[in-house]
Amino acid sequence: MPDYQLFTELIKKKTNIDLNLYKEVQMKRRLTSLRDKRGFNTFKSYFQVIDQDKELMQEFLDKMTINVSEFFRNSKRWEVLEKKILPEMLKKKSELKIWSAACSTGDEPYTIAMILKQYIDLNKVSILATDIDDKILERARQGIYTERALKEVPKQFKDKFFVHKDSLYIIDDQLKKSITFKKHNLLSDPFPKGFDLIVCRNVMIYFTDEAKTQIYHKFSDSLVDEGVFFVGSTEQIFTPEKYKLKLLDTFFYTKQE
Repeated sequence: MPDYQLFTELIKKKTNIDLNLYKEVQMKRRLTSLRDKRGFNTFKSYFQVIDQDKELMQEFLDKMTINVSEFFRNSKRWEVLEKKILPEMLKKKSELKIWSAACSTGDEPYTIAMILKQYIDLNKVSILATDIDDKILERARQGIYTERALKEVPKQFKDKFFVHKDSLYIIDDQLKKSITFKKHNLLSDPFPKGFDLIVCRNVMIYFTDEAKTQIYHKFSDSLVDEGVFFVGSTEQIFTPEKYKLKLLDTFFYTKQE
């Protein structure tokens, strides 16, 4: 069996992460770079070590899960959510259930909470934020960020929702309380249901077309009727009707039974 293929099987047995559902060229290049950096010539020898070494296994997971995030990433799209999508939603509902999938370091669910705080008591909002990486989720729960992550945050939000300490920014406790962080693998775990809004941005680009199809069907099933799905700026869905979705605005889709 080819070296990389054997590695993917061993990783799946150990972690339940199926690397075959990620685009192979990109993933293999990224992991080969990490393997070589650690001084291994084969993926088999690399696995034998990370199987026993927790720190190296965590390093592998960090590299594999591509944790790139910032508040209000692609800010014009967040304006659409703030000015158009949420006000319409709140005309029909007094409570909202939201899922930020593949949330990375928490910038995205905290962004959602900041926007919602202008319209609704956060006690009436349930925000689930999930990611595959335990270490990243722990950072998200702590809610401590550098100046760079806040470059798109409007000044009034920065003043209201962050405490500036030394060179770091600490998220407001009230926002923290509105979010539940939980481990979830989009490729293998059951999807929770009943969401008014699902936000999943800038992760689907790493998956194969087959994996994307499965995930989009599951996201659609997780939305309530007329619920909204918000995707990343390189992740346009070209046949939304296939998933019972309809284009609402650029990168926003609504569930249509």
